[in-house]
Amino acid sequence: MYRGGLSLRRLRILIEHLPPESATKTALRNAIPVDELERATGEHRPDLAAWSGVEVLLAGLKDEVRLLRLLTVAANGGKPEPFEPTPRPGIPPKSATQKKPGLTTEQRRALDPRLRNQTQQEA
Repeated sequence: MYRGGLSLRRLRILIEHLPPESATKTALRNAIPVDELERATGEHRPDLAAWSGVEVLLAGLKDEVRLLRLLTVAANGGKPEPFEPTPRPGIPPKSATQKKPGLTTEQRRALDPRLRNQTQQEA
C-alpha cells in the first residue's frame, strides 16, 4: 500500500515523460478542447497535435512507399503524378511556409564588391 512521498512535482514529471501513445497522454490529449488543439496545430506544436509518434512514423513510411512507387514508374518510362506528402498535424506543409523576400539593392551592394561603385540607375 502506498503511504505518500510522491510530490505533485514528481507526479507531473512522470506524466510529462510518458510516451505520446500511452493511455494517460491519449486521455489528456482527447480532453483538450478543439479550439485549443487547432491553435496548437496552427502554432506548429506537434506535441499537442492529435497524432502520436507511431502515427507520424506510419505517415512517413506511407510517403516513402508512395515515393518509391512514383520513382519506379518514372524509371520504367512512365509519367508519374506529382508527389504530395501526407499532411501531418502540427507541421505546416512546405507550400504553406512563407517565402523569404529577396535581397534589396542596398543589401546586394553591401555583399558584392562589384556592385558598390554602381549608381542607383545602373543597378
